[in-house]
Amino acid sequence: MTTSTVFASLHIKPPMLKNLASLGYTAMTPVQAHTLPLILTGKDVIAKAKTGSGKTAAFGIGLLTRLEVSSSRVQALVLCPTRELADQVGKELRRLARFTENIRVLTLCGGVPFGPQLGSLEHGAHVVVGTPGRLLDHLRRGSLNLNSLQTLVLDEADRLLDMGFQEEISELIAATPDKKQTLLFSATYPSAITALSATLQHEAVEVTVDENHDENAIEQILYEVDPGERTAAVARILGHYRPESALVFCNTKAECQEVAGTLNRMGFASLAIHGDLEQRDRGQVLVRFTNRSISVLVATDVAARGLDIKELAAVVNYELPRNPEMYTHRIGRTGRAGEQGLAISLVTAHETRRVQAIENNLEINLTRGDASMLTVAAGRPPAPSMVTLCIDGGRKNKLRPCDILGGLTGEGGVTGSEVGRIDVFDNHTYVAIVRSSAVQALACLGGSKIKGRFYKARKIEGSD
Repeated sequence: MTTSTVFASLHIKPPMLKNLASLGYTAMTPVQAHTLPLILTGKDVIAKAKTGSGKTAAFGIGLLTRLEVSSSRVQALVLCPTRELADQVGKELRRLARFTENIRVLTLCGGVPFGPQLGSLEHGAHVVVGTPGRLLDHLRRGSLNLNSLQTLVLDEADRLLDMGFQEEISELIAATPDKKQTLLFSATYPSAITALSATLQHEAVEVTVDENHDENAIEQILYEVDPGERTAAVARILGHYRPESALVFCNTKAECQEVAGTLNRMGFASLAIHGDLEQRDRGQVLVRFTNRSISVLVATDVAARGLDIKELAAVVNYELPRNPEMYTHRIGRTGRAGEQGLAISLVTAHETRRVQAIENNLEINLTRGDASMLTVAAGRPPAPSMVTLCIDGGRKNKLRPCDILGGLTGEGGVTGSEVGRIDVFDNHTYVAIVRSSAVQALACLGGSKIKGRFYKARKIEGSD
């Protein structure tokens, strides 16, 4: 173990080190090793880090180290996009703060009564963790004072922006001192995050833990089939491997439509995407695949351009592409972010030259599989874990993802963890809901006002 990964190598007080050891923190994760030295010296940091990377301990150790425990004013504020994440962060910060009995960490989120939160704020807090909407409510009431803030953290900053919290964030920041440390943690670096950093931070140090795509993380298999057996082979592959999400590449629009239709008739939740689709239909198809309410997307190379799908379980080549570079581009969509990927290609006896070209380009020998050895479980394939609800309101109605989430998780509603992606378009909004909670979510939307009015909602099923 090198000194760069040992907590004791940092300027951390002995009681904190002792507490870290008792919590099982033996060595720093990569994101901690890269950000903690900067955070402890007071630098503004923008870090690319996903859930599970140890980022909470990174900013938590930093902000707790800077606290003046004798003062009961709010000295650190952590903004989170959801109540579940705020609760999780609050619990972790309390564990990290056990080295000093007097540190108070308070969580302020919507969906819970206001009164107890007011009482807790009156008793004082050193660290406040919460969602932007509820924090802003307290700020406007005068129950939350940020004049003494030393550290501001935006956790999952990309999701905060995706959910439409920009206005709330700006108003909250306007109530904080100009001189403070600002830490941004984001799983992705879209242009909006770069712009936000430029607005909030001073000479921020950008940290990206190397998560480059690893070709070894993709298992590549060839199955030889007769030309007329390709679609049946795809179904057999999907039935054997059961990927949660699969992208099937065809070389023509007609093949896309035929393969998606056949797979649907066989029980696979499948949709096709190609150049003949209207823009709205294309948008709905992509939404349903990325939010996990459709398991299989059948696409041409052109239609799949710009398609950014996280955690894609498998890529299936219905037919090999016409050049090796396109093969590499296709399979590179799986096996990302440290996950194991699967790339399966169907070939006929007449396609050996294409196979050789790919193997020469990659400098590997592709594994040959025997399709007759694939076993398929009896019964229909399992349904996707999520379903999509369509709400008849969108951007033109001033709706934002956070408004929809609030309407769904209000009194008698579903929990935030049962809500997946929320995609807002001009005149409608798509919401992914855990399948078992779809009826409850529809009932909640039907009986609750969002921004002062009722909106119709329906469940999208099948290939419509």
